[in-house]
Amino acid sequence: MPVEATIEEKETKIEASVEVATEVLPQEAADLEWEPPMPPTDLIFDDGEPLESNRHRICINVLIRLLLIAYSDRDDFFAGGNMFIYFSSAQVKNRDFRGPDFFVVLDVDGTRSRQGWVIWEEGGRYPDVIVELLSDSTRKADLSTKKRIYERQFRTPDYFVYDPFDENSLQGWHLGANQRYEALNPNDKGWLWCSRLELWLGIWQGTIDRETAPWLRFYDIDGNLVPLPEEAAQQEAEAAQQQAQAAQQEAELAQQEVEAERQRAETAQQEAEAERQRAETAQQEAEAERQRAETAQQEAEAERQRAEILADRLRELGIDPNNMP
Repeated sequence: MPVEATIEEKETKIEASVEVATEVLPQEAADLEWEPPMPPTDLIFDDGEPLESNRHRICINVLIRLLLIAYSDRDDFFAGGNMFIYFSSAQVKNRDFRGPDFFVVLDVDGTRSRQGWVIWEEGGRYPDVIVELLSDSTRKADLSTKKRIYERQFRTPDYFVYDPFDENSLQGWHLGANQRYEALNPNDKGWLWCSRLELWLGIWQGTIDRETAPWLRFYDIDGNLVPLPEEAAQQEAEAAQQQAQAAQQEAELAQQEVEAERQRAETAQQEAEAERQRAETAQQEAEAERQRAETAQQEAEAERQRAEILADRLRELGIDPNNMP
């Protein structure tokens, strides 16, 4: 985010504020009795300063939207971007500090609307995670002055910096047991583990809001990219389309099986009809053969009867038909 005057003047003012306010509200003492003397009320929440670039703006919005997706089943957190954080009266008096590009506070009411994060109005809660987006005008402060404030005043457990124009610039630190930042080691993909969010921070190359760049994205514990709402909707649409295509293929396959079964039944019916016709033909042939046999038997009987009549006539003539030459 932009800084007032020069970086050197900025660091001098911030360091002065930290000296006055150091240890006012350490993260670990949130539930100790804390009664700041007449906290200021004339706070400024918009200084009119533009972000470093459109890519910085998109990156901030992307991180907020992604966390809302990753934590969609929770409302006990607040994710802010490009917002002032007020933590001491001296800081308010000097008007010398502007909030992180992106920060997350856990275990708070995330449903309440806020113009900025005012520590004495939030029960002394400081950010659990901070991400600063580097630029030529903020790089020195982000890596020195602000880092010291987040480490020693805020006691923010996880701090990350990234230049949206340099995919190799991601760095991160975790607050160690000695209350000092320890550099995080990337995994084989170059991602850094954010223990407070239980998410990976890594670089994703692609197009968001019509700008193609190496974007800082969240990945879940299994290494799956946390999708933006529009990406999730597209994935759901693609999944629904794939399911519809699969259902259509199953329906076509079932139809083909029904048609094959119909053809098999039709073939079986044709074979049964052919077999019936063969049986009928055989029956007809058997009937014809029976009739031929019966006709032959009748002809033989008629021949026998003619022979018997002839023999009777011969006997009447005194001729023995059995002794005829």
